[in-house]
Amino acid sequence: MNISHLYQPPRTSAHAHCSAAGETYFINLRFLLIVCVVIGNMLEPLIHHSDVAHGIFLWIFSFHMPLFVLVTGYFARSNLYGRTGLKILRTIGLQYILFQSIYSLLDFTVFRVHGITHSFFAPYLLLWFLAGHILWRLMMIMMRQLTFAQQLTLSVVLGLLVGSLPVDGVWLALSRTLIYFPFFIIGYHFRFERFTAWFHSYRQLLAAGLSIILLAGFVLAEWQLNTGWFYGNQTFIQLGVDLWQGLAGRLGMYVLQLIASLAFLAFVPWRSHYITELGRRTLYVFLLHGLLVRTMEASGMFGHISSTTGVMLMIVLAILITLLLAQPAVRHWTHYWVEPELPRYVRLKFRHAQRRYSFLR
Repeated sequence: MNISHLYQPPRTSAHAHCSAAGETYFINLRFLLIVCVVIGNMLEPLIHHSDVAHGIFLWIFSFHMPLFVLVTGYFARSNLYGRTGLKILRTIGLQYILFQSIYSLLDFTVFRVHGITHSFFAPYLLLWFLAGHILWRLMMIMMRQLTFAQQLTLSVVLGLLVGSLPVDGVWLALSRTLIYFPFFIIGYHFRFERFTAWFHSYRQLLAAGLSIILLAGFVLAEWQLNTGWFYGNQTFIQLGVDLWQGLAGRLGMYVLQLIASLAFLAFVPWRSHYITELGRRTLYVFLLHGLLVRTMEASGMFGHISSTTGVMLMIVLAILITLLLAQPAVRHWTHYWVEPELPRYVRLKFRHAQRRYSFLR
């Protein structure tokens, strides 16, 4: 049954107004999520000797990547095709090559981090998202003839089966890319007007309460959960389970992520807010905060933090780092690094490829 009409609203003035409201809402959400990303990365070195840090970490990882991918899909629907889409693809590719080189070089020469695979085919930590973004866009282009239901079904199947591959999940970020692909599709087809009509009033209050209950559960229950399920970068073999256990576990994670994501949405402001302008510069926070976290790790400061007070101070510091990196001055100073542009000759080659290959149009 074709249900695509449910996800492609008519172009009316009311729809245009709702689109603007949706853009504001998702920009606000994007800022809250980048705060969570920084907090999660700041708490990660503490999770083995602080139950509070471990609980907050798991709570954040239950929703922040699914929602980040959903937001990415939502904004991709206006620039997936044509010259704009091709420009975005090449910009993401440049960002990946540049920051993969920077982080790998610093880890090898300055931070002396062991156990890191230095390869362009193994995205470095948070840079998997850039590799995933390229693949999500390309897969959406290839699936454009399918209905929403068909796209979502196929993506869930791929997300389940990728865990059975006999390769390390980090290669090409394939594991995370396919696991989170359903959220990209949901975001791409998201109808904000229906969401606002359904999510207001008591449902939003219930969602907020549920999110708080999940947080309390993760902190107080002291569950010994394998964080690999939350990272999404490990195969079933790496997680130590067989195929059927892996499929059941991944389905369970999808259910948890959907519930946790919907619950967190209760905290997002609906209208333009102070964080809205900051939310337009989350890319800078995303790509640059890892340098600060690595510097703090190299200094050994995380080894001295185990108390709840210390964990709370780390959360406050993470929020301050996010606010700092989202300032206009940071964008002005780092614009050519974070949003690089290809030489004119190479751009012309890309345009030639776009004219030659129909799937890029």
